[in-house]
Amino acid sequence: MSISAQMVKELREKTGAGMMDCKAALTETSGDMEAAVDWLRKKGLSKAAKKAGRVAAEGLVGVAAGGTVAAVVELNSETDFVARNPAFQQLVSSVAAVALTVDGDRDATAGAAYPGKGHSVEDELKEAIATIGENMNLRRSTALKVGQGVVATYVHSATADGLGKIGVLVALESSADPAVLTEIGRKVAMHVAATSPLALTAEEIPEAEAARERAVYADQARQSGKPENIIEKMVEGRMRKFYEEVTLLKQAFVLDPDKTVEQAVEAVAKDAGAPIKVTGFVRYALGEGIEKETSDFAAEVAAAAGH
Repeated sequence: MSISAQMVKELREKTGAGMMDCKAALTETSGDMEAAVDWLRKKGLSKAAKKAGRVAAEGLVGVAAGGTVAAVVELNSETDFVARNPAFQQLVSSVAAVALTVDGDRDATAGAAYPGKGHSVEDELKEAIATIGENMNLRRSTALKVGQGVVATYVHSATADGLGKIGVLVALESSADPAVLTEIGRKVAMHVAATSPLALTAEEIPEAEAARERAVYADQARQSGKPENIIEKMVEGRMRKFYEEVTLLKQAFVLDPDKTVEQAVEAVAKDAGAPIKVTGFVRYALGEGIEKETSDFAAEVAAAAGH
């Protein structure tokens, strides 16, 4: 296939690699963008992380909490101007509160009754679109629940209470004082907002993700010319480091880097006199994975001028 300049530009933005290297990577991988990222990594030409090059959409992430359960939702709008509109902010807060009552299921949230109105959340969205004059979308929602304990929340870049650009839930199963759990849960949620872990533990990382990492490390190690048994040990060492970097419990705790998150929680549990188990987390970043349409402003001006 032919490799377009746009494809080369996109790969450069994802990886920071040179133009000719990007063109070579795309040629070698028949235009497969993800494979091209890996090709550059294997050659040592890119330090790009997976999921690089995400483009943000506008809107807000909202959270709602109720002790042993909490929910997070993402409502998208076309412009940041609408996200600053008090009516839109109230809409997101209300939808988050509704999500709390239906275990966070997106479709159930859309179909549920909107507070104080005789119609559904979906119908309220349609009314808001007509009133505000901009397209809006309930993109996703989810909830976490514990039998005993707390689901803590944190919102980063908050524009109002429970509303912002990043929303995090952290579930803590424990018989300890809820106030103590809320405090450490919020700190762990702040950590999640900052580091965006792939999973809670190594066992929860998708096999395909781990296999892809292993293949990159193996190819890098083979370039050293060392024997296979040494290469295997090198790969295992790098995989251990990979798991430490991307799994929540093994990451160095942002608020106390001398401890892992797991150790920080254990220290609080010891003082509280009851075990604390982190059973799950959710992190929503506004617009992640949504490709926004980009325009060439100079071309638009030229076209408007008749050139």
